[in-house]
Amino acid sequence: MDANDFIRLEETFGAHNYRPLDVVLTRGEGIWVWDVEGKRYLDCLSSYSAVNQGHCHPRILEALRRQAATLTLTSRAFRNDQLGLFYREICALTRSHRVLPMNSGAEAVETVIKAVRKWGYQVKGVPADQAEIIVCADNFHGRTITIVGFSTDPQARDGFGPFTPGFRVIAFGDAAALERAITPATVAFLVEPIQGEAGVILPPAGYLAAAREICRRRGVVFILDEIQTGLGRTGKLLAEEHEGVEADLTLVGKALSGGFYPVSAVLSNSEVLGVLRPGEHGSTFGGNPLACAVAREALRVLVEEGMIENAAAMGDYFLSGLRSIRSDRVREVRGRGLMIGVELVGEAGDARGYSERLRELGILCKDTHGHTLRISPPLVIRRDDIDWALERLERVLTGH
Repeated sequence: MDANDFIRLEETFGAHNYRPLDVVLTRGEGIWVWDVEGKRYLDCLSSYSAVNQGHCHPRILEALRRQAATLTLTSRAFRNDQLGLFYREICALTRSHRVLPMNSGAEAVETVIKAVRKWGYQVKGVPADQAEIIVCADNFHGRTITIVGFSTDPQARDGFGPFTPGFRVIAFGDAAALERAITPATVAFLVEPIQGEAGVILPPAGYLAAAREICRRRGVVFILDEIQTGLGRTGKLLAEEHEGVEADLTLVGKALSGGFYPVSAVLSNSEVLGVLRPGEHGSTFGGNPLACAVAREALRVLVEEGMIENAAAMGDYFLSGLRSIRSDRVREVRGRGLMIGVELVGEAGDARGYSERLRELGILCKDTHGHTLRISPPLVIRRDDIDWALERLERVLTGH
């Protein structure tokens, strides 16, 4: 079968809820992927940061194989010998007190919504069924009904109502707006340190620190969704470290398994997760031994192989190279670490067309909101690889 055969199968039998680039991948190693016809591509999306450690990292693969041959699933009806070790190791690494493991990022978000509402009623004393959570415009926290209900993206919302009440939307990056939005019924503020799906939008310097202080002073739980930004992507273990803050609750996922298995987690202080009692929340696969073994090795790889530091250094190098490209088609290059956005201007705003031309030159990246290219390669990328990519990006961005 060739690429067209595989594409026809998808179009014939699959739901049409994605519009991928027409490349059919079959193999990956490090920063590279290969299609079914043998062409090699530099992966500049990293599965939305799920493969921060690179494709098919051998150490994580071996951990998966070893655990898969021993025990894969028990459900949480019984204990297993990997869960406690995972708890201890991720708590030590992130300075957390408690962990609640789930599978997908959206599940982690849904989990934290339930937990902070219950905390609001039991601890803060909010009247029953009146809890409010503040979120930001242009957010992306997942695809469930509750989550898309507080999205401001019409494409995410239209046709899916009615939605779950209890959310208030404010401008991203505006600490004064957060202060004004808080009421006695406010239980939490949920925010991304950098808005990835919105186009790699960075808040003003000091915003997270200001939000942290406002939440502490007003008795509001401060929640950071680090599902894309966390685990090394921005050049720190967690993006919150760039401003020296610690959230009350932090959501991680994607790179928590290095791309091998769906794993996510809510990292918390004891107070908030302490309100949950047996039977009130759970997941058949959450915290299973295979997931825990994979996550433990994925975290060790990030730290022991210097990937976080490499993301900081190579991110600076990549950003500098992109900013040196002189093109009237580029409005702005922004990012932190290896989370980079190239915003295009005017009629050049067809980012999809640019991503298709880059694919022809051997680079895979993602357009978002029609006018921004997202560039987020695995954290193992090196200078020579970036130079190779910059040469091709310059050709496309300048039209040469």
